[in-house]
Amino acid sequence: MAKYDVTITETLQTTVEIEARDRFHAEQLASDNWRNSEYILDAEHFQGVSFEARLQQKSRDQER
Repeated sequence: MAKYDVTITETLQTTVEIEARDRFHAEQLASDNWRNSEYILDAEHFQGVSFEARLQQKSRDQER
């Protein structure tokens, strides 16, 4: 039987209102606020999940 590494990615999403001079500045302010824990995303903000399997590569030790 083969072995797989499976990556599980969960997506959380929310929208916040930012007053800024342009789009770049708004994104930067939102990023700064998020890094400062002003926005906490949790299970309430769940938007989806994906799974991606990759066949494990045999190391040289496993081939012997």
